[in-house]
Amino acid sequence: MSAPGTRRLYSVAAALALTAALPATAATAAEEDPGAPASSRQVLFVGNNWDGTADVLRSDGDFARIGRIDVVPDRQERMAQINADPIRWIYFMAIRNSVGEGHDQFVDDMYSTPDGRSVVVSRPSFADVVSLDLATGRINWRFPVSGYRSDHMAVSPDGTRVAVSASTSNTVHVLDIRTGREVGSFRTGDKPHENIFSADGRHIWNMSIGEVNTALDAPWLDWTKGDRRITVADATTFEQVKVIDMRERLDAAGLGEHSDAVRPAAFSPDESTLYFQVSFFHGFFEYDVATDRITRTKTLPKNPATSTDRTTWVNDSRHHGITMKPDGSKLCVAGTMDDYATVVDRATLREGPLVPVSKPYWATVSGDGGSCVVSESGADRVTVIDFATGEKTVSVPVGDHPQRVRLGRVPAGWSGPSGG
Repeated sequence: MSAPGTRRLYSVAAALALTAALPATAATAAEEDPGAPASSRQVLFVGNNWDGTADVLRSDGDFARIGRIDVVPDRQERMAQINADPIRWIYFMAIRNSVGEGHDQFVDDMYSTPDGRSVVVSRPSFADVVSLDLATGRINWRFPVSGYRSDHMAVSPDGTRVAVSASTSNTVHVLDIRTGREVGSFRTGDKPHENIFSADGRHIWNMSIGEVNTALDAPWLDWTKGDRRITVADATTFEQVKVIDMRERLDAAGLGEHSDAVRPAAFSPDESTLYFQVSFFHGFFEYDVATDRITRTKTLPKNPATSTDRTTWVNDSRHHGITMKPDGSKLCVAGTMDDYATVVDRATLREGPLVPVSKPYWATVSGDGGSCVVSESGADRVTVIDFATGEKTVSVPVGDHPQRVRLGRVPAGWSGPSGG
């Protein structure tokens, strides 16, 4: 396992103090924003990572596509800069040939502004974040992250700030979503990944996943993967509030054989419980924040067709994508390397039907909260699963290699940028 330096560990009392300020749940995201202007509508943004586009779908009903955005309108300018800088070119090619699976990564994550006029996108291969005007498709602002790759983002509950992970510099930048100005930053463990704002906007949770692109994937070599941890930072001062070392929590629960690289995560509606996935595991864990311990483990079925060679699993993933029904009764899990998605009852942890999907990369909640939406990166579509029945209801074609799916807003009557 990893051989980290001294890590700051807080008592159960500190965990209790944070409970009141935990991340917003899917319920918050799934609801229509009462403060949103009447001239906008709720939609789903689907980031097509290898295409460099984002499809915009209806957020419920038939989930039909209503428009598409080019998220790399400045591609020629960016490539000229990369080609003129040998170090940046090396990193660009490394991203293409490792995490990109032979492709450039042009859109990892995206969030719209509350008024639905712009969408903010992290672009890993270009190591930046851009704001795109949804009416014209033009770039409003661009923020180059520190290091050489941008990754997952999170938006504050009031929609005014966006946090983005800078993978190679172990930093999270927090930006003003309207201007792109950096308002602060904080340090993380190795390779920061997922970010989540607390419901009141006071804290940011970051999960660092360590080195996921090496072939040193045997369990006894897990220590080579780096310093992996959850970092909780104050969203105003950007000071570290708490560090959660899941290695110790897993060991204490008798789960020492599992990786401590926390991947996607979902919080319960009362914000007391965290459900999270880790590298190499076909399942997830339940973590009680107040008592600071892992309380349950859910092991999901293996697909017999999935290779047992861990080096063939994309970026150390086995399952990557988890979300929760707004009422907290069910979870939806993307079984990435096992080619299925399933709804899991939260009380019993019993899974429903295994819905066949191709390399699902993410899971989110529909606009009405009644369905789970998963991105099928292996089939270039998104598939909708009914929380009540656990069965597939519809699939919608999208662009090349869809990954992140986020609820957002666009102007009423929008059908794509003018001339796009």
